[in-house]
Amino acid sequence: MTAKWARALAFCIAGLALASTATAEHEVFYRYVVLGYVKDVKGTPLRGVTVEVIREKTGFSYLAETDGEGFYVIVSRLGDESAGERLRVKAESQSTTIVARFDPQNHALERGTRLDFLGKKAVERPTWFASTLKRFLAR
Repeated sequence: MTAKWARALAFCIAGLALASTATAEHEVFYRYVVLGYVKDVKGTPLRGVTVEVIREKTGFSYLAETDGEGFYVIVSRLGDESAGERLRVKAESQSTTIVARFDPQNHALERGTRLDFLGKKAVERPTWFASTLKRFLAR
């Protein structure tokens, strides 16, 4: 997924979430967003890296590609019942497992996490998710 296409998709999702006529498929309680940066050991952003989120429960995967800043966004389809589900995230030869943490009763806030691949390390920063998503949508 190119960065331009990813931004357009995110914009559409945000718009649909706010629209009163949106169907359930586009509501906050049907998606979980994983976003972040992929950089080499020196901190240089890596462009064109395929990042994949795989639901361990179903094996279904979602793909994105990093832009010139090494940034990626993946919108996966996870409903309320998926709270606590394990997700495998891969970027090139790196791989880590995260847990989809969210309050299934909260249908107002976006659900997701920030996961950065920095050199050979994967660093999850869930508290940075909302601000990173906001900056992304403002691009």
